[in-house]
Amino acid sequence: MKHKPQTQLIHAPRQAPQYICSIQPPVFRASTIVFKDTDALFNRHWTDDYDYSYGTHGTPTTFTLGDQIAQIEGGKYCLLAPSGLSAINLVNSCFLSHGDEVWVSDNIYGPNMEHLRNLEHRYGIAVKIYNSIDADSFKPTAKTKLIWLEAAGSVTLEFPDLIRLIEKAKQAQVLTALDNTWGAGLAFNAFDLNDQHLGVDITVHALTKYPSGGGDILMGSVVTRDQKLHHQLYQMHALQGICVSGDDAAQVQRSLASMELRYKHQSNSAIQLLNWLILQNEFAQVLHPALADSAGHLYWKQVCQHGHSAGLISVIFKPEYQLEDIRIFCDRLTLFKLGFSWGGPLSLVMLYDLTQMRQLETPHLSQGLLVRFCIGLEHPIDLIQDIENALKQLPKQHHK
Repeated sequence: MKHKPQTQLIHAPRQAPQYICSIQPPVFRASTIVFKDTDALFNRHWTDDYDYSYGTHGTPTTFTLGDQIAQIEGGKYCLLAPSGLSAINLVNSCFLSHGDEVWVSDNIYGPNMEHLRNLEHRYGIAVKIYNSIDADSFKPTAKTKLIWLEAAGSVTLEFPDLIRLIEKAKQAQVLTALDNTWGAGLAFNAFDLNDQHLGVDITVHALTKYPSGGGDILMGSVVTRDQKLHHQLYQMHALQGICVSGDDAAQVQRSLASMELRYKHQSNSAIQLLNWLILQNEFAQVLHPALADSAGHLYWKQVCQHGHSAGLISVIFKPEYQLEDIRIFCDRLTLFKLGFSWGGPLSLVMLYDLTQMRQLETPHLSQGLLVRFCIGLEHPIDLIQDIENALKQLPKQHHK
């Protein structure tokens, strides 16, 4: 039976071979996935490793990226989300219910805290705060279901007492979730931290940063080694309709080959800047886990045994510098651009008032306004010169 031209166009057979061996895997864009027959429709289950049933659940493009992210982080199972915060929210939504208790560090990623406070207000979840460099401050109860870890903190860069915190959580049968964006699966293996193979239950990663590497893609991941946890997360992932674009996944996939090279370059550049920043009189304190006097330095050495670290440095200006002075400094920078995030080619700067961010006492931090430098791929000598030029624009009466 010959069909009308419009029908022929829609149902035209794909005569060209549909698969070739290329350097980059093909990009699949699909909402509807067509089943070959009813046998293919009914003889499938959502727990299959690769369940091709609808675009939100996964395509070869998204599954391939997920497999590689799991491999980088030392896990087995991965789910993708449209942002790092979406990945965090997936974990919170999956494992927290009315009356449950969740513990978060005082230096936690701010939007995670905001989400948990929202859950606390609306659904009666109790949010407890601990000091990441004092494991004794974490005091789980029978109601505690989850502890969030962050290594290192993304603003003040304290490296937590990761080993002891995880040990305490496991003794209390509390799930451990690590925001692994700073380490990126490269600085340490969160699922195998020591000779006893101690590890977290779940890692969350803002793929927006180092994996993407371009400052143009939003994406997050949730990785685990435990199939039961993965299935719980997968069900919530499906219930919430969480999905990512195949084109975005392909862009992140394409960047993974250079991820470790970029991470090392930015880390090395940060160390070079660090050695210069600690000599500048304008700063009351320079923050980076590699500094011997930094909070959590020994914990960093314990976990990051090869000395790896992300390309982030924070400085606290001396108290005599007011907000207007810090704004002048940031506005006079030319290579560092004012913006959130890190891990891209462009160096970024952001200013913070810690008095508005912390609930616990912070005796390890100097008083003053904080500026965070996120090191890009520029030459470190040029970045040092940029900071030096901006410092010269500060009020001269403060220079001592």
